[in-house]
Amino acid sequence: MLESPRPSAKAFPGRAHGARRLRQRRALLTGAPMSKLDARLKETADRINAALEALLPKPQGPEARLIEAMRYAALDGGKRLRPFFTLEAGRIFDADETCLMRAAMAIECVHTYSLVHDDLPCMDDDDLRRGRPTLHRAFDEATALLAGDALLTFAFEVMAEPATHQDPQMRCKLIVGLARASGALGMVAGQAADMAGGDIGSDLIAVTRMNRLKTGALINFAVDAGALIGCASEAEKTALSRYAHDIGLAFQMVDDLLDAEGVVRDTGKAVGKDKARGKVNFVTVLGADATRDRIRMLAEQARRHLSIFGPRAQVLLDAIDFVVTRRH
Repeated sequence: MLESPRPSAKAFPGRAHGARRLRQRRALLTGAPMSKLDARLKETADRINAALEALLPKPQGPEARLIEAMRYAALDGGKRLRPFFTLEAGRIFDADETCLMRAAMAIECVHTYSLVHDDLPCMDDDDLRRGRPTLHRAFDEATALLAGDALLTFAFEVMAEPATHQDPQMRCKLIVGLARASGALGMVAGQAADMAGGDIGSDLIAVTRMNRLKTGALINFAVDAGALIGCASEAEKTALSRYAHDIGLAFQMVDDLLDAEGVVRDTGKAVGKDKARGKVNFVTVLGADATRDRIRMLAEQARRHLSIFGPRAQVLLDAIDFVVTRRH
């Protein structure tokens, strides 16, 4: 059984305090009271952290340093937004919670590996991630590279195990979906385009495609996985996939705004990087105001896609506001 006991605030006092301050700051910035969504997001993050803590290998033997690096990267908090989308999409259909959790953890391991590699000197060369030293700074470059590789392969190990789903065909569908979303025609393709900078073109179509792959593909699969495990109908899968498409683009547009206008104490990572490196993004192509207009448009579209589910999709509806108003 994968689910570990949910950690209490006492178990992680520093993490709980940091999350509380973050929720309070967002409430002040938006003028809104802290919502049930904040509690739901924290619950998901705590459950994913506890489950990963239990599932990841323990440091021992000659591989101890590599495993320590894996755990440093995977257990450093974060929003856990992709697992959240998997769990909440599946809950619309009363999907098995253990199946959803395992798929969500596999997706988060892929996301974490991508961040580790993104931060490397040969990529974005970042020193700060989620408010603390990036993995290659805390350990070394070679260890970070290998820890990212190990997290990627571990994700497919988790997805392939019978505990993820009793039906082998379902496990195969999940594995294929994750591979496509994260591979050479998905997330990695988007990362390659990002590294190419202006060579990909500086028009809106090129930038949208890059971010649809780099950020949107894995978010899309996170939602799709929940629908797949929940045995959603084709119409329901389509609605959720369109929701994920719009929320993924909005998420990246907010990221680009934070890079242009954010501050390190809120984002937990360096800001102003894209401009300094001459990279193209939504803000450089559209400008800040037009980017905000696009975010509002995408948010409205995402809400419409969920209308067929009625109150069952309320949490996913609330998540739209979180994505578009976040400061980190």
